Amino acid sequence: MPIASFDEIRARVGSEVGVSSWLTIDQARIDAFAEATDDRQFIHVDPAAAARTPFGGTIAHGFLTLSLLSRMAADAMLISEGVKMSVNYGFDRIRFLAPVRSGKRVRGRFTLDSVEEKAPGQWLFRHTVTVEIEGEDKPALSAAWLGLIFT
Repeated sequence: MPIASFDEIRARVGSEVGVSSWLTIDQARIDAFAEATDDRQFIHVDPAAAARTPFGGTIAHGFLTLSLLSRMAADAMLISEGVKMSVNYGFDRIRFLAPVRSGKRVRGRFTLDSVEEKAPGQWLFRHTVTVEIEGEDKPALSAAWLGLIFT
């Protein structure tokens, strides 16, 4: 995660703070996610059957794309020195907007919406995250992601 002072981070509220590197969503990743979650719906794991759908082939699980936010955040979210721990606090909103076809690349675009002190040494960060699909106009998902930071 990129390092910035706490004051620098708070000054960035309302602005984009980072964009992750591209990640490839290949069939091996989709299959591994299907095995881990027991979600083996044919549109994810059966290329021949999925080819006969409007998707034209297999697509990633929405939750697979969502689960990659942690990896994307490592590239893009700002963190300050002195942070003892950060935890996923949940989401205010998640929308799956477009399918991610097998073989496509995605990346996360992070905007810092707010920083709120919940208790002494506990800060709630809210980011809007958009996961873009390379070469496509419509994003895969949009989410309002909450993280609790302990200083």
